[in-house]
Amino acid sequence: MTKQHNSIDKCTGFLQEHLQATEGEKLFHTLYSDHRNMPLRLFCAWIFILFLPGLSDGGKLLVVPMAGSHWLSMRHVVEKLTEKGHEVVVVMPEISWNIKTTEAYTVKKYPVSYTLEDLDNAFRKYVATHLKDLPFPMNVLALYNTSVDVFRMFFAECKDLFSSKETLQYLNQSNFDAILTDPVFMCGATLANYLSLPFVFFMRGFPCSLHYEAPQCPSPLSYIPRLFTFNSDRMTFFQRVENALVALLELEYCNGFYEDAIKFSSEVLQRDVTLIDLLNSASIWLLRFDFVFEYVRPVMPNMVFVGGINCAQKKPLSKEFEAIVNASGEHGIVVFSLGSMVSEIPMKKAIEIADALGSVPQTVLWRYTGEVPPNLPKNVKLVKWLPQNDLLAHPKTRAFITHGGSHGVYEGICNAVPMVLMPLFGDQMDNAKRVESRGAGLTLNILEMTSKDISTALKTVINDKKYKENIKRLSDLHLDRPIHPLDLAVHWVEFVMRHKGAPHLRPAAHDLNWIQYHSLDVIAFLLAVVLLSLFISLKCCLFCCRRCCCKKGRTRKPTKSKSH
Repeated sequence: MTKQHNSIDKCTGFLQEHLQATEGEKLFHTLYSDHRNMPLRLFCAWIFILFLPGLSDGGKLLVVPMAGSHWLSMRHVVEKLTEKGHEVVVVMPEISWNIKTTEAYTVKKYPVSYTLEDLDNAFRKYVATHLKDLPFPMNVLALYNTSVDVFRMFFAECKDLFSSKETLQYLNQSNFDAILTDPVFMCGATLANYLSLPFVFFMRGFPCSLHYEAPQCPSPLSYIPRLFTFNSDRMTFFQRVENALVALLELEYCNGFYEDAIKFSSEVLQRDVTLIDLLNSASIWLLRFDFVFEYVRPVMPNMVFVGGINCAQKKPLSKEFEAIVNASGEHGIVVFSLGSMVSEIPMKKAIEIADALGSVPQTVLWRYTGEVPPNLPKNVKLVKWLPQNDLLAHPKTRAFITHGGSHGVYEGICNAVPMVLMPLFGDQMDNAKRVESRGAGLTLNILEMTSKDISTALKTVINDKKYKENIKRLSDLHLDRPIHPLDLAVHWVEFVMRHKGAPHLRPAAHDLNWIQYHSLDVIAFLLAVVLLSLFISLKCCLFCCRRCCCKKGRTRKPTKSKSH
Protein backbone atom coordinates (compact mmCIF):
# COMPACT_ATOMS: atom_id res chain seq x y z
CA MET A 1 0.00 0.00 0.00
CA THR A 2 2.91 2.39 0.78
CA LYS A 3 4.41 1.71 -2.65
CA GLN A 4 1.07 2.55 -4.25
CA HIS A 5 0.79 5.83 -2.35
CA ASN A 6 4.38 6.74 -3.30
CA SER A 7 3.52 6.27 -6.97
CA ILE A 8 0.46 8.46 -6.59
CA ASP A 9 2.50 11.10 -4.79
CA LYS A 10 4.92 11.14 -7.73
CA CYS A 11 1.99 11.67 -10.13
CA THR A 12 0.54 14.46 -7.99
CA GLY A 13 3.95 16.11 -7.63
CA PHE A 14 4.35 16.11 -11.39
CA LEU A 15 0.82 17.45 -11.79
CA GLN A 16 1.32 20.21 -9.23
CA GLU A 17 4.55 21.33 -10.90
CA HIS A 18 2.84 21.72 -14.28
CA LEU A 19 -0.33 23.33 -12.95
CA GLN A 20 1.27 26.02 -10.79
CA ALA A 21 -0.44 29.40 -11.05
CA THR A 22 -3.02 28.06 -13.54
CA GLU A 23 -6.73 27.31 -13.40
CA GLY A 24 -5.90 23.63 -13.39
CA GLU A 25 -4.44 24.01 -9.89
CA LYS A 26 -7.98 23.88 -8.46
CA LEU A 27 -8.53 20.58 -10.24
CA PHE A 28 -5.25 19.32 -8.81
CA HIS A 29 -6.32 20.05 -5.23
CA THR A 30 -9.67 18.33 -5.82
CA LEU A 31 -7.99 15.23 -7.21
CA TYR A 32 -5.30 15.24 -4.57
CA SER A 33 -7.78 15.42 -1.67
CA ASP A 34 -9.58 12.28 -2.93
CA HIS A 35 -6.69 10.35 -4.46
CA ARG A 36 -6.15 7.95 -1.56
CA ASN A 37 -9.67 6.59 -2.09
CA MET A 38 -9.00 6.16 -5.82
CA PRO A 39 -7.46 3.19 -7.53
CA LEU A 40 -4.02 4.02 -8.91
CA ARG A 41 -5.00 3.31 -12.51
CA LEU A 42 -8.03 5.58 -12.36
CA PHE A 43 -6.06 8.44 -10.87
CA CYS A 44 -3.25 8.15 -13.45
CA ALA A 45 -5.91 8.00 -16.18
CA TRP A 46 -7.17 11.37 -14.96
CA ILE A 47 -3.65 12.75 -15.29
CA PHE A 48 -3.24 11.29 -18.78
CA ILE A 49 -6.55 12.76 -19.96
CA LEU A 50 -5.72 16.14 -18.49
CA PHE A 51 -2.46 16.36 -20.41
CA LEU A 52 -3.78 15.12 -23.75
CA PRO A 53 -2.95 17.94 -26.21
CA GLY A 54 -6.38 18.00 -27.73
CA LEU A 55 -8.16 18.23 -24.36
CA SER A 56 -6.04 20.92 -22.72
CA ASP A 57 -7.03 24.59 -22.57
CA GLY A 58 -3.98 25.63 -24.55
CA GLY A 59 -4.29 27.25 -27.95
CA LYS A 60 -2.31 26.75 -31.12
CA LEU A 61 0.09 29.49 -32.18
CA LEU A 62 2.13 29.91 -35.35
CA VAL A 63 5.38 31.87 -34.95
CA VAL A 64 7.12 33.48 -37.93
CA PRO A 65 10.36 34.89 -36.50
CA MET A 66 13.06 37.12 -37.91
CA ALA A 67 16.51 35.57 -37.78
CA GLY A 68 19.47 37.11 -35.98
CA SER A 69 19.34 39.13 -32.80
CA HIS A 70 15.59 39.83 -33.16
CA TRP A 71 14.86 36.19 -32.31
CA LEU A 72 16.68 36.37 -28.97
CA SER A 73 13.87 38.19 -27.15
CA MET A 74 11.00 36.59 -29.09
CA ARG A 75 12.32 33.18 -27.99
CA HIS A 76 11.51 34.04 -24.35
CA VAL A 77 7.87 34.70 -25.27
CA VAL A 78 7.65 31.46 -27.29
CA GLU A 79 9.13 29.38 -24.45
CA LYS A 80 6.82 30.97 -21.87
CA LEU A 81 3.76 30.25 -24.01
CA THR A 82 4.89 26.63 -24.37
CA GLU A 83 5.28 26.35 -20.58
CA LYS A 84 1.69 27.55 -20.21
CA GLY A 85 0.40 24.63 -22.24
CA HIS A 86 0.03 26.17 -25.70
CA GLU A 87 1.07 24.31 -28.81
CA VAL A 88 3.61 26.55 -30.54
CA VAL A 89 4.90 25.93 -34.06
CA VAL A 90 7.88 27.97 -35.28
CA VAL A 91 8.11 28.03 -39.07
CA MET A 92 11.63 28.84 -40.19
CA PRO A 93 13.98 28.44 -43.17
CA GLU A 94 16.45 25.55 -43.19
CA ILE A 95 19.26 28.12 -43.14
CA SER A 96 19.15 30.98 -40.63
CA TRP A 97 21.01 32.75 -37.84
CA ASN A 98 20.50 32.12 -34.12
CA ILE A 99 17.28 30.08 -34.49
CA LYS A 100 18.02 26.64 -33.11
CA THR A 101 15.73 23.64 -32.81
CA THR A 102 14.55 22.68 -29.34
CA GLU A 103 12.11 20.32 -27.68
CA ALA A 104 10.26 23.23 -26.06
CA TYR A 105 8.27 23.92 -29.25
CA THR A 106 7.67 22.40 -32.68
CA VAL A 107 9.89 23.62 -35.50
CA LYS A 108 8.68 23.38 -39.09
CA LYS A 109 11.48 24.02 -41.61
CA TYR A 110 11.18 24.75 -45.31
CA PRO A 111 13.88 24.65 -48.02
CA VAL A 112 15.48 27.87 -49.26
CA SER A 113 17.34 28.90 -52.38
CA TYR A 114 20.34 30.52 -50.67
CA THR A 115 23.24 29.35 -48.52
CA LEU A 116 24.54 30.46 -45.14
CA GLU A 117 27.49 31.97 -46.97
CA ASP A 118 25.09 34.13 -49.02
CA LEU A 119 23.53 35.44 -45.80
CA ASP A 120 26.90 36.14 -44.21
CA ASN A 121 28.21 37.92 -47.30
CA ALA A 122 25.10 40.11 -47.60
CA PHE A 123 25.36 41.12 -43.94
CA ARG A 124 29.12 41.76 -44.14
CA LYS A 125 28.56 44.02 -47.15
CA TYR A 126 25.80 45.83 -45.24
CA VAL A 127 28.04 46.45 -42.21
CA ALA A 128 31.06 47.36 -44.36
CA THR A 129 29.04 50.02 -46.18
CA HIS A 130 28.14 51.63 -42.85
CA LEU A 131 31.81 51.67 -41.89
CA LYS A 132 32.91 53.48 -45.09
CA ASP A 133 33.53 57.20 -44.74
CA LEU A 134 31.95 58.43 -47.99
CA PRO A 135 31.11 62.06 -48.89
CA PHE A 136 27.50 63.26 -49.09
CA PRO A 137 25.39 62.28 -51.04
CA MET A 138 27.41 59.18 -51.99
CA ASN A 139 27.05 57.84 -48.43
CA VAL A 140 23.25 58.16 -48.48
CA LEU A 141 22.94 56.44 -51.87
CA ALA A 142 25.33 53.65 -50.83
CA LEU A 143 23.43 53.03 -47.58
CA TYR A 144 20.08 53.06 -49.41
CA ASN A 145 21.25 50.60 -52.09
CA THR A 146 22.81 48.17 -49.63
CA SER A 147 19.68 48.32 -47.45
CA VAL A 148 17.49 47.50 -50.48
CA ASP A 149 19.78 44.53 -51.25
CA VAL A 150 19.54 43.22 -47.68
CA PHE A 151 15.75 43.53 -47.58
CA ARG A 152 15.54 41.76 -50.95
CA MET A 153 17.86 39.00 -49.73
CA PHE A 154 15.87 38.33 -46.58
CA PHE A 155 12.50 38.51 -48.30
CA ALA A 156 13.71 35.75 -50.63
CA GLU A 157 13.04 33.30 -47.80
CA CYS A 158 9.38 34.34 -47.90
CA LYS A 159 9.21 33.45 -51.59
CA ASP A 160 10.77 30.09 -50.71
CA LEU A 161 8.14 29.57 -48.01
CA PHE A 162 5.28 30.11 -50.46
CA SER A 163 7.05 27.89 -53.00
CA SER A 164 7.01 24.98 -50.54
CA LYS A 165 3.65 23.28 -51.21
CA GLU A 166 4.19 20.87 -48.32
CA THR A 167 4.72 23.73 -45.84
CA LEU A 168 1.73 25.70 -47.13
CA GLN A 169 -0.51 22.64 -46.94
CA TYR A 170 0.62 22.01 -43.37
CA LEU A 171 -0.07 25.64 -42.39
CA ASN A 172 -3.51 25.64 -44.04
CA GLN A 173 -4.57 22.43 -42.32
CA SER A 174 -3.20 23.16 -38.85
CA ASN A 175 -6.05 25.40 -37.60
CA PHE A 176 -3.89 27.93 -35.78
CA ASP A 177 -5.55 30.43 -33.45
CA ALA A 178 -3.16 33.29 -34.21
CA ILE A 179 0.24 34.28 -35.59
CA LEU A 180 3.10 35.89 -33.68
CA THR A 181 5.66 37.50 -35.97
CA ASP A 182 8.43 40.06 -36.29
CA PRO A 183 7.33 41.90 -39.46
CA VAL A 184 10.51 43.85 -40.31
CA PHE A 185 11.06 41.77 -43.47
CA MET A 186 7.27 41.55 -44.02
CA CYS A 187 6.98 37.77 -44.49
CA GLY A 188 4.95 37.21 -41.32
CA ALA A 189 2.50 39.96 -42.27
CA THR A 190 2.07 38.52 -45.76
CA LEU A 191 1.50 35.00 -44.39
CA ALA A 192 -1.00 36.23 -41.78
CA ASN A 193 -3.03 38.02 -44.46
CA TYR A 194 -2.83 34.92 -46.66
CA LEU A 195 -4.08 32.58 -43.90
CA SER A 196 -6.67 35.14 -42.69
CA LEU A 197 -5.55 34.73 -39.08
CA PRO A 198 -5.37 37.33 -36.31
CA PHE A 199 -1.77 38.36 -35.81
CA VAL A 200 0.46 39.96 -33.20
CA PHE A 201 3.57 41.95 -34.10
CA PHE A 202 6.64 41.74 -31.87
CA MET A 203 9.34 44.25 -32.81
CA ARG A 204 11.46 47.30 -32.02
CA GLY A 205 10.17 49.29 -34.99
CA PHE A 206 10.25 49.82 -38.74
CA PRO A 207 12.89 51.93 -40.50
CA CYS A 208 10.33 54.54 -41.55
CA SER A 209 7.89 54.91 -38.61
CA LEU A 210 5.40 52.41 -40.07
CA HIS A 211 4.88 51.06 -36.54
CA TYR A 212 3.21 54.40 -35.79
CA GLU A 213 1.59 55.11 -39.13
CA ALA A 214 -0.05 51.70 -39.62
CA PRO A 215 -1.91 51.75 -36.25
CA GLN A 216 -2.99 55.36 -37.06
CA CYS A 217 -0.98 57.09 -34.32
CA PRO A 218 -0.95 60.89 -34.42
CA SER A 219 2.67 61.95 -35.06
CA PRO A 220 3.13 65.74 -34.77
CA LEU A 221 6.34 66.78 -36.50
CA SER A 222 6.97 69.49 -33.92
CA TYR A 223 8.17 67.15 -31.17
CA ILE A 224 8.29 63.59 -32.54
CA PRO A 225 11.64 63.03 -34.29
CA ARG A 226 11.67 60.73 -37.30
CA LEU A 227 14.12 57.82 -37.45
CA PHE A 228 17.56 58.54 -38.93
CA THR A 229 17.33 62.26 -38.06
CA PHE A 230 19.15 61.59 -34.76
CA ASN A 231 17.18 64.43 -33.15
CA SER A 232 15.72 64.49 -29.67
CA ASP A 233 12.13 65.53 -28.89
CA ARG A 234 13.41 69.07 -28.16
CA MET A 235 14.22 70.31 -31.66
CA THR A 236 15.44 73.65 -32.95
CA PHE A 237 13.68 75.34 -35.89
CA PHE A 238 16.06 73.88 -38.48
CA GLN A 239 15.82 70.43 -36.90
CA ARG A 240 12.03 70.66 -37.25
CA VAL A 241 12.52 71.60 -40.91
CA GLU A 242 14.74 68.53 -41.32
CA ASN A 243 12.15 66.43 -39.49
CA ALA A 244 9.40 67.59 -41.87
CA LEU A 245 11.49 66.81 -44.95
CA VAL A 246 12.35 63.30 -43.68
CA ALA A 247 8.67 62.69 -42.91
CA LEU A 248 7.79 63.56 -46.52
CA LEU A 249 10.45 61.21 -47.89
CA GLU A 250 10.35 58.25 -45.50
CA LEU A 251 7.37 56.44 -47.06
CA GLU A 252 9.05 56.74 -50.47
CA TYR A 253 12.32 55.14 -49.36
CA CYS A 254 10.39 52.53 -47.40
CA ASN A 255 8.53 51.59 -50.56
CA GLY A 256 11.97 51.07 -52.11
CA PHE A 257 13.06 48.80 -49.23
CA TYR A 258 9.89 46.73 -49.56
CA GLU A 259 9.38 46.85 -53.33
CA ASP A 260 9.81 43.07 -53.69
CA ALA A 261 7.59 42.39 -50.66
CA ILE A 262 4.75 44.58 -51.97
CA LYS A 263 4.88 43.05 -55.45
CA PHE A 264 5.03 39.46 -54.17
CA SER A 265 2.31 40.03 -51.54
CA SER A 266 0.01 41.44 -54.22
CA GLU A 267 0.53 38.26 -56.26
CA VAL A 268 -0.06 35.96 -53.27
CA LEU A 269 -3.13 37.82 -51.99
CA GLN A 270 -4.43 38.38 -55.55
CA ARG A 271 -5.10 42.06 -54.98
CA ASP A 272 -3.08 45.24 -55.05
CA VAL A 273 -1.70 45.98 -51.59
CA THR A 274 0.40 48.70 -50.01
CA LEU A 275 2.67 48.52 -46.99
CA ILE A 276 -0.09 49.95 -44.81
CA ASP A 277 -2.56 47.33 -46.12
CA LEU A 278 -0.26 44.53 -44.98
CA LEU A 279 0.26 45.99 -41.51
CA ASN A 280 -2.88 47.79 -40.39
CA SER A 281 -4.84 44.63 -39.54
CA ALA A 282 -2.48 43.67 -36.70
CA SER A 283 -4.48 42.93 -33.56
CA ILE A 284 -1.72 43.90 -31.10
CA TRP A 285 1.66 45.59 -31.52
CA LEU A 286 4.17 44.37 -28.91
CA LEU A 287 6.89 47.02 -29.07
CA ARG A 288 10.26 46.41 -27.42
CA PHE A 289 10.65 49.80 -25.76
CA ASP A 290 9.00 51.92 -23.08
CA PHE A 291 8.81 55.61 -22.26
CA VAL A 292 11.66 55.52 -19.81
CA PHE A 293 13.83 55.10 -22.91
CA GLU A 294 11.66 56.35 -25.80
CA TYR A 295 10.41 59.92 -26.17
CA VAL A 296 6.84 60.41 -24.95
CA ARG A 297 4.28 60.51 -27.75
CA PRO A 298 0.60 59.68 -28.52
CA VAL A 299 -0.10 55.97 -29.02
CA MET A 300 -3.03 53.68 -29.82
CA PRO A 301 -4.67 51.23 -27.37
CA ASN A 302 -3.52 48.16 -29.30
CA MET A 303 0.13 49.13 -28.80
CA VAL A 304 1.74 47.38 -25.82
CA PHE A 305 5.20 48.34 -24.62
CA VAL A 306 7.49 45.53 -23.48
CA GLY A 307 10.87 47.25 -23.27
CA GLY A 308 13.34 45.26 -21.20
CA ILE A 309 11.70 41.95 -22.02
CA ASN A 310 15.18 40.52 -22.64
CA CYS A 311 16.50 41.51 -19.20
CA ALA A 312 16.97 38.22 -17.40
CA GLN A 313 17.66 37.67 -13.72
CA LYS A 314 21.33 37.60 -12.83
CA LYS A 315 22.95 34.17 -12.92
CA PRO A 316 26.24 33.22 -11.24
CA LEU A 317 29.27 33.78 -13.43
CA SER A 318 31.35 30.83 -14.58
CA LYS A 319 34.67 30.28 -12.78
CA GLU A 320 36.55 31.74 -15.75
CA PHE A 321 34.67 35.05 -15.76
CA GLU A 322 34.42 35.21 -11.97
CA ALA A 323 38.21 34.96 -11.75
CA ILE A 324 38.66 37.81 -14.28
CA VAL A 325 36.21 40.04 -12.43
CA ASN A 326 37.74 39.35 -9.01
CA ALA A 327 41.24 40.01 -10.36
CA SER A 328 40.17 43.50 -11.52
CA GLY A 329 40.47 44.80 -7.95
CA GLU A 330 38.95 48.11 -6.87
CA HIS A 331 38.89 49.50 -10.43
CA GLY A 332 36.35 46.93 -11.63
CA ILE A 333 35.56 45.98 -15.22
CA VAL A 334 34.26 47.41 -18.50
CA VAL A 335 32.04 45.23 -20.73
CA PHE A 336 32.51 45.78 -24.47
CA SER A 337 30.27 44.15 -27.09
CA LEU A 338 28.99 45.27 -30.48
CA GLY A 339 26.06 42.86 -30.35
CA SER A 340 25.40 39.27 -31.32
CA MET A 341 25.76 39.93 -35.06
CA VAL A 342 29.00 41.98 -35.17
CA SER A 343 32.09 40.63 -33.44
CA GLU A 344 34.88 41.93 -35.67
CA ILE A 345 35.75 45.33 -37.16
CA PRO A 346 38.40 46.71 -39.55
CA MET A 347 41.94 46.43 -38.13
CA LYS A 348 42.51 50.20 -38.25
CA LYS A 349 39.53 50.76 -35.93
CA ALA A 350 40.49 47.80 -33.74
CA ILE A 351 43.96 49.31 -33.17
CA GLU A 352 42.47 52.70 -32.22
CA ILE A 353 40.03 51.05 -29.82
CA ALA A 354 42.73 48.87 -28.24
CA ASP A 355 44.92 51.93 -27.71
CA ALA A 356 42.06 53.75 -25.95
CA LEU A 357 41.15 50.78 -23.75
CA GLY A 358 44.73 50.62 -22.51
CA SER A 359 44.38 54.13 -21.07
CA VAL A 360 41.88 53.12 -18.35
CA PRO A 361 42.74 51.17 -15.18
CA GLN A 362 39.67 48.90 -15.49
CA THR A 363 39.83 45.37 -16.90
CA VAL A 364 38.01 45.34 -20.24
CA LEU A 365 36.13 42.23 -21.40
CA TRP A 366 35.82 42.62 -25.18
CA ARG A 367 33.72 40.25 -27.27
CA TYR A 368 35.82 40.05 -30.42
CA THR A 369 36.51 37.28 -32.92
CA GLY A 370 38.60 39.13 -35.51
CA GLU A 371 42.35 39.36 -35.91
CA VAL A 372 43.98 40.37 -32.63
CA PRO A 373 45.24 44.00 -32.70
CA PRO A 374 49.05 44.10 -32.36
CA ASN A 375 48.82 46.78 -29.64
CA LEU A 376 46.37 44.88 -27.41
CA PRO A 377 47.02 46.08 -23.82
CA LYS A 378 47.29 43.77 -20.81
CA ASN A 379 44.05 45.00 -19.21
CA VAL A 380 41.96 43.87 -22.23
CA LYS A 381 40.66 40.30 -22.38
CA LEU A 382 39.35 39.14 -25.77
CA VAL A 383 36.54 36.57 -25.62
CA LYS A 384 34.43 34.96 -28.35
CA TRP A 385 31.37 35.03 -26.12
CA LEU A 386 30.45 36.65 -22.83
CA PRO A 387 27.46 36.46 -20.46
CA GLN A 388 26.55 40.09 -21.08
CA ASN A 389 23.60 40.49 -18.72
CA ASP A 390 25.33 38.64 -15.86
CA LEU A 391 28.46 40.76 -16.22
CA LEU A 392 26.45 43.99 -16.37
CA ALA A 393 24.62 42.93 -13.20
CA HIS A 394 27.92 42.50 -11.33
CA PRO A 395 28.64 45.30 -8.81
CA LYS A 396 32.19 45.69 -10.16
CA THR A 397 31.02 46.71 -13.65
CA ARG A 398 31.82 50.39 -14.22
CA ALA A 399 30.79 50.98 -17.84
CA PHE A 400 29.31 49.30 -20.91
CA ILE A 401 30.63 49.95 -24.44
CA THR A 402 27.83 48.98 -26.83
CA HIS A 403 26.66 49.45 -30.42
CA GLY A 404 23.31 50.75 -29.21
CA GLY A 405 21.07 47.82 -30.13
CA SER A 406 17.82 47.73 -28.15
CA HIS A 407 18.75 44.50 -26.34
CA GLY A 408 22.07 45.85 -25.10
CA VAL A 409 20.67 49.27 -24.20
CA TYR A 410 17.92 47.74 -22.06
CA GLU A 411 20.36 45.42 -20.32
CA GLY A 412 22.40 48.53 -19.53
CA ILE A 413 19.30 50.28 -18.18
CA CYS A 414 18.09 47.26 -16.19
CA ASN A 415 21.47 46.90 -14.49
CA ALA A 416 22.12 50.66 -14.15
CA VAL A 417 25.44 50.71 -16.04
CA PRO A 418 26.44 53.97 -17.83
CA MET A 419 27.18 53.51 -21.52
CA VAL A 420 29.55 54.57 -24.26
CA LEU A 421 27.68 54.01 -27.52
CA MET A 422 29.24 53.26 -30.92
CA PRO A 423 26.20 52.88 -33.21
CA LEU A 424 26.74 51.06 -36.50
CA PHE A 425 23.47 50.79 -38.44
CA GLY A 426 19.68 50.61 -38.30
CA ASP A 427 17.98 52.16 -35.28
CA GLN A 428 21.20 52.15 -33.25
CA MET A 429 21.99 55.84 -33.89
CA ASP A 430 18.54 56.86 -32.66
CA ASN A 431 18.80 54.54 -29.66
CA ALA A 432 22.15 56.12 -28.79
CA LYS A 433 20.63 59.61 -29.06
CA ARG A 434 17.91 58.64 -26.60
CA VAL A 435 20.40 57.33 -24.05
CA GLU A 436 22.59 60.41 -24.44
CA SER A 437 19.65 62.81 -24.14
CA ARG A 438 18.76 61.13 -20.83
CA GLY A 439 22.29 61.80 -19.54
CA ALA A 440 22.99 58.07 -19.20
CA GLY A 441 25.85 57.78 -21.70
CA LEU A 442 27.93 59.31 -24.46
CA THR A 443 27.76 58.64 -28.21
CA LEU A 444 30.75 58.32 -30.53
CA ASN A 445 30.71 58.44 -34.33
CA ILE A 446 32.45 55.20 -35.26
CA LEU A 447 33.66 56.68 -38.57
CA GLU A 448 35.24 59.77 -37.04
CA MET A 449 36.20 58.76 -33.49
CA THR A 450 39.86 58.71 -32.51
CA SER A 451 41.66 56.85 -29.77
CA LYS A 452 41.55 60.00 -27.67
CA ASP A 453 37.78 60.38 -28.17
CA ILE A 454 37.15 56.83 -26.98
CA SER A 455 39.43 57.22 -23.98
CA THR A 456 37.87 60.55 -22.96
CA ALA A 457 34.30 59.26 -23.29
CA LEU A 458 35.07 56.10 -21.30
CA LYS A 459 36.79 57.97 -18.50
CA THR A 460 33.95 60.51 -18.39
CA VAL A 461 31.12 57.99 -17.91
CA ILE A 462 33.17 56.12 -15.29
CA ASN A 463 34.43 59.09 -13.26
CA ASP A 464 31.61 61.62 -13.65
CA LYS A 465 28.99 60.59 -11.07
CA LYS A 466 26.11 62.20 -12.94
CA TYR A 467 26.11 59.40 -15.55
CA LYS A 468 25.78 56.72 -12.89
CA GLU A 469 23.07 58.73 -11.11
CA ASN A 470 21.11 59.25 -14.32
CA ILE A 471 21.25 55.61 -15.41
CA LYS A 472 20.30 54.55 -11.86
CA ARG A 473 17.26 56.84 -12.03
CA LEU A 474 16.26 55.36 -15.41
CA SER A 475 16.74 51.85 -14.04
CA ASP A 476 14.54 52.56 -11.01
CA LEU A 477 11.79 54.00 -13.22
CA HIS A 478 12.00 51.10 -15.68
CA LEU A 479 11.88 48.39 -13.00
CA ASP A 480 9.02 50.04 -11.08
CA ARG A 481 6.22 48.34 -13.03
CA PRO A 482 3.12 46.32 -12.09
CA ILE A 483 3.95 43.38 -14.35
CA HIS A 484 7.09 42.04 -16.03
CA PRO A 485 7.24 42.78 -19.80
CA LEU A 486 7.46 39.04 -20.55
CA ASP A 487 4.23 38.30 -18.69
CA LEU A 488 2.57 41.29 -20.36
CA ALA A 489 3.58 40.07 -23.82
CA VAL A 490 2.38 36.54 -23.08
CA HIS A 491 -0.95 37.86 -21.79
CA TRP A 492 -1.69 39.79 -24.98
CA VAL A 493 -0.72 36.92 -27.25
CA GLU A 494 -3.08 34.67 -25.27
CA PHE A 495 -5.74 37.39 -25.42
CA VAL A 496 -5.62 37.43 -29.23
CA MET A 497 -5.69 33.61 -29.32
CA ARG A 498 -8.73 33.46 -27.03
CA HIS A 499 -10.75 36.23 -28.67
CA LYS A 500 -9.62 35.71 -32.29
CA GLY A 501 -8.15 39.18 -32.45
CA ALA A 502 -8.79 42.51 -30.74
CA PRO A 503 -11.20 44.38 -33.05
CA HIS A 504 -12.50 46.51 -30.16
CA LEU A 505 -9.08 48.22 -30.01
CA ARG A 506 -9.09 49.10 -33.71
CA PRO A 507 -9.77 52.84 -34.22
CA ALA A 508 -12.27 54.01 -36.82
CA ALA A 509 -9.43 55.99 -38.39
CA HIS A 510 -8.60 52.87 -40.43
CA ASP A 511 -11.87 53.30 -42.33
CA LEU A 512 -11.27 56.92 -43.28
CA ASN A 513 -9.41 58.19 -46.31
CA TRP A 514 -6.70 60.85 -46.04
CA ILE A 515 -9.13 63.72 -46.66
CA GLN A 516 -11.61 62.47 -44.05
CA TYR A 517 -8.90 61.68 -41.47
CA HIS A 518 -7.56 65.24 -41.56
CA SER A 519 -11.12 66.64 -41.81
CA LEU A 520 -10.19 68.48 -45.00
CA ASP A 521 -13.73 67.98 -46.32
CA VAL A 522 -15.16 69.49 -43.12
CA ILE A 523 -12.70 72.40 -43.28
CA ALA A 524 -13.58 72.95 -46.94
CA PHE A 525 -17.31 72.88 -46.14
CA LEU A 526 -16.98 75.29 -43.22
CA LEU A 527 -14.75 77.54 -45.28
CA ALA A 528 -17.32 77.49 -48.08
CA VAL A 529 -20.08 78.37 -45.60
CA VAL A 530 -18.00 81.24 -44.18
CA LEU A 531 -17.10 82.53 -47.65
CA LEU A 532 -20.69 82.19 -48.82
CA SER A 533 -21.88 84.02 -45.71
CA LEU A 534 -19.34 86.78 -46.29
CA PHE A 535 -20.34 86.96 -49.95
CA ILE A 536 -24.03 87.20 -49.09
CA SER A 537 -23.30 89.73 -46.35
CA LEU A 538 -21.19 91.78 -48.74
CA LYS A 539 -23.90 91.65 -51.41
CA CYS A 540 -26.50 92.68 -48.84
CA CYS A 541 -24.32 95.60 -47.73
CA LEU A 542 -23.75 96.69 -51.32
CA PHE A 543 -27.44 96.40 -52.04
CA CYS A 544 -28.29 98.47 -48.98
CA CYS A 545 -25.66 101.07 -49.89
CA ARG A 546 -27.02 101.36 -53.41
CA ARG A 547 -30.56 101.73 -52.12
CA CYS A 548 -29.47 104.41 -49.72
CA CYS A 549 -27.45 106.25 -52.37
CA CYS A 550 -30.31 106.08 -54.85
CA LYS A 551 -32.77 107.55 -52.34
CA LYS A 552 -30.42 110.43 -51.54
CA GLY A 553 -29.94 111.12 -55.23
CA ARG A 554 -33.68 111.26 -55.83
CA THR A 555 -34.33 113.60 -52.93
CA ARG A 556 -31.57 116.02 -54.04
CA LYS A 557 -32.73 116.36 -57.68
CA PRO A 558 -36.12 118.04 -56.95
CA THR A 559 -34.50 120.66 -54.61
CA LYS A 560 -32.09 121.70 -57.36
CA SER A 561 -34.95 122.15 -59.81
CA LYS A 562 -36.86 124.40 -57.34
CA SER A 563 -33.90 126.70 -56.77
CA HIS A 564 -33.73 127.43 -60.51
